[in-house]
Amino acid sequence: MSVNLDTEQPFFSHLFELRDRLIRIVVVVLVAFLALFSFGNQIYTMVAEPLMQHLPEGTSMIATEVASPFLTPMKLSLVAAIFLTIPFTLYQFWAFIAPGLYQHERKMVIPLVVSSTLLFYMGVAFAFYVVFPLVFAFLTGTAPEGVAVMTDMGRYLDFILTLFFAFGLAFEVPIAVIILIWTGATTREKLSRGRPFVIVGAFVLGMLLTPPDVISQTLLALPMWVLFEFGLIASAFFVSKKKKDEESDDDEDSDSNEEKGEGENEVSYPDDYEAPTDEQQEAELDRLDWEDDEDWAEDEDDESWNDPGDDTESPDATGEEDAEAIINDLNESRLKRVMELRQQGDVAEARKLLYEVLANGNNDQIMVARNILEQLDQD
Repeated sequence: MSVNLDTEQPFFSHLFELRDRLIRIVVVVLVAFLALFSFGNQIYTMVAEPLMQHLPEGTSMIATEVASPFLTPMKLSLVAAIFLTIPFTLYQFWAFIAPGLYQHERKMVIPLVVSSTLLFYMGVAFAFYVVFPLVFAFLTGTAPEGVAVMTDMGRYLDFILTLFFAFGLAFEVPIAVIILIWTGATTREKLSRGRPFVIVGAFVLGMLLTPPDVISQTLLALPMWVLFEFGLIASAFFVSKKKKDEESDDDEDSDSNEEKGEGENEVSYPDDYEAPTDEQQEAELDRLDWEDDEDWAEDEDDESWNDPGDDTESPDATGEEDAEAIINDLNESRLKRVMELRQQGDVAEARKLLYEVLANGNNDQIMVARNILEQLDQD
C-alpha cells in the first residue's frame, strides 16, 4: 500500500515541532528550578511575611508533617520557576502558531501576548501587596480568645498559591474581552448591555476562587469589573486597527492578483513535457469514449466500432463541430481523470493530463486546468 507523504509529512512535522518546543519549555523550567532550589527557604520566608506580620506575639508557623520543612520550599521553588519562565513559555507557543496566521493577525497577537504576561504579573503583585495584608489581618483578628493562631506552612503555601493563580487569571479579563470582540464572537454593544450580569459573575467568581471572607471576595470582584471596563475601551482600538490591517492586506492581494493576471495567458510546462501527437490524441479519445459512452459499449460487436486495443481508427467525425465536441468531451474526461488521480496521490500523471487540456482545451477547460495546477503547486 502506497503512503501519501504529501499529506502526512506536514502533520508529523508539526507534531515534531510541538514536541521540540515543549521540551524547551520543560528544560528552561528545570534550569530555573535548579537555580532557585537553594534559595527555597529564603523565598518561603519572603512570601510568608504578610502572615507573619499579623500573627500574635509568641506564635509562629508550624510544620505538622515530617517532610514539610523540605518539600514545601521545594514546591515553592518549582512554582516560582514556572512563574518566572511564563514569558519564554508564551513565546514558544507563539512561535508555533505564528506561521499559520495572517500578517495582520501577527500584528495583533504580539501585543496581546505581552500585555497578558504583564497583567498576570500585576495580578500576582496585587494579591501579594494589597490582598494578603488585608485578608490576614482580618482572619487573625477574628480568632476566638484563647485560640493560638499557628498556621501549617504547607497549608499556607497552598492558600497563597490559590490566590496567586486566582488574581493572575482575573487580571486577564481585558485580554478575554478583546479576543471575544476581535474574533467576532460578540460585540462591544452586547457586552455593554450585559454589564449587570458581568458584575454579578465577578462576585460569584470571587466567592468561588477566594477564601470564605468578604474582603478577598470583594478585592477580586472589583478589579475584574474595572478590568472588564478597560477591556471594552481597549477593544475599540484593536478592532479599528484590525480593520485597517485587513484592508491593507486586501489591497496587497488585489495588486498581486493584477500582476498575476498580466501573464495568465502564459502557460508554463515542465522541462520533460512532450506534447502529444495527433495519433496519441486520437488513441486517447478512442479509449475514453469506449469506457464512458454506454450506448457505444452496448454496440461493441458493431462493425463500425472496433476495440480500442486494436490499431483500427474510430468512426470518422461528421464535421468540424463533431470533432470539436469530441475533443471537448475528451478534455472533460481528462479533467475527471485528474480528480481521480489527485485522490490516489498520482500528482505526476495528473499534471500530464492537465497540460494536455491546456494544449487543446476551450477557455473554460483551460481555466479549470490552470486552477488545478495552482492548487497542486500550493500543495
